[in-house]
Amino acid sequence: MIKPFLTIALAGAAALAATHANSAPERAVIIPAPARDVVPTAAPRVAVFAGGCFWGMEAVFERVKGVTNVTAGYAGGTAGSATYDQVSTESTGHAEAVRITYDPRKVSYGTLLRVYFSVAHNPTELNRQGPDAGPSYRSAIFPQNEAQRGVAAAYIDQLTRAKAFPRPIVTKLESGRFFPAEEYHQQFYDKNPNHPYIVAWDKPKVAAFRAAFPQLAK
Repeated sequence: MIKPFLTIALAGAAALAATHANSAPERAVIIPAPARDVVPTAAPRVAVFAGGCFWGMEAVFERVKGVTNVTAGYAGGTAGSATYDQVSTESTGHAEAVRITYDPRKVSYGTLLRVYFSVAHNPTELNRQGPDAGPSYRSAIFPQNEAQRGVAAAYIDQLTRAKAFPRPIVTKLESGRFFPAEEYHQQFYDKNPNHPYIVAWDKPKVAAFRAAFPQLAK
């Protein structure tokens, strides 16, 4: 999303979008599936991931089969509340994140992690993603239980040993409450398909997901 400190005029953003739309589409990084996964249950489960602007993260995971709901919000930090204005000051310790509710019988936690690392964001960028910079755009996983924590840690180690990325993975495992973002941030991709940021940064990401994981796409 276009942040207060990112002074891009609307005309400039539109030009950026047009340039990006005419360039080669973003591609997913081809990585192995997790060697270890969370044991599926009949009950719905929740995953919380942070990886840059939550508009694009939400758009990707909403299109994964087995995912029943995605909420954009803020995770981590120590403050007792989180709003867009507060988090944008980079003083609360929160990260823009998504809370994903999914059916473990249809999609596993490990599969969600694979999408997260390969296409939903770049896990080698420290405290930034694309045009957005600052700790609130960091790469972080917020395990909801010990099983998720173990699988996430093992997968990061697996990808590191496999040299899946040309640079080190900077993703951290964190804890902290999740606060839903303001209503105007929810389903932003679908409500604003022609927004310059969506066209430039998120539509290519969704296209890359569909190309790399056709069996997972709704």
